[in-house]
Amino acid sequence: MRHVLTLAVDRSATSLTDAIIARVRDAVQGGPPDILAPGEAADIPIADSPDAARLAAALQGAAVDAITTRARGRRKALLIADMDSTIVTSETLDELAAHAGLKEKIAAITRASMNGEIDFATALRQRVAMLKGLKLAALEETWQRTEIMPGARELVATMRAHNATTALVSGGFTFFTGRVAAQLGFSTHRANTLLEDGTALTGEVGTPILDRDAKLATLHELAAARGVKLAATLAVGDGANDLAMLREAGLGIAFRAKPIVAAEARAQVRHATLRALLFAQGYRLAEIVEG
Repeated sequence: MRHVLTLAVDRSATSLTDAIIARVRDAVQGGPPDILAPGEAADIPIADSPDAARLAAALQGAAVDAITTRARGRRKALLIADMDSTIVTSETLDELAAHAGLKEKIAAITRASMNGEIDFATALRQRVAMLKGLKLAALEETWQRTEIMPGARELVATMRAHNATTALVSGGFTFFTGRVAAQLGFSTHRANTLLEDGTALTGEVGTPILDRDAKLATLHELAAARGVKLAATLAVGDGANDLAMLREAGLGIAFRAKPIVAAEARAQVRHATLRALLFAQGYRLAEIVEG
């Protein structure tokens, strides 16, 4: 079998039952299933990419994610991850805007940008300009309320334990990526810089702006630095500015993504936690590092 179909669920919400696995195996004419994590993830060997309609019918609306990968080279040497709504549960700029009483107004621009309706750099400048004069204490207060996405710690810790390079590459800000990277153990982080005068934000962002093209360039740069082909890379994100890197990575996964991203991504996770990215690489429960 040249491919593997990985099934994964959020174990805190549901269970991957033998009945579901059996229905899917029959629908895709797969080989004997390999249970990666009881009740949470399983691999089914398949000859080729499954028919989407038959797979959906077999799942019968269950909250199960299905990711198809090539059987060879599943484990990746480089992870590039978006931050907002991917590695952390929130959009940090929107949460920061709450301190200025502008959360809904700025969040609307964020949604339009993440859906590809507004150029990312333009949207970023607009939102940051609205925060001019916001005291720097708001940054720390926003960080204290920022929550890590379920499965993120295990994803980073497990890949690092298996000698992968892990990079946090965000259209957000270094104030937050630096803290997330340190807490989770990312090898490196890159993001935009909020300019300030020592007491408050100036309403400007440093240049060059880290956008869609910069994320893609970082994927190529870090793969070259690691000495691996793009086939050995994994990228994950949720917004339109992630699409380019998702398309070119060996395994690009749209995580709980915006509609435009979900429609174009080759693989997506809608229900499971970020642990699904480990299962898609063939990691077993016993190999997962808690972080």
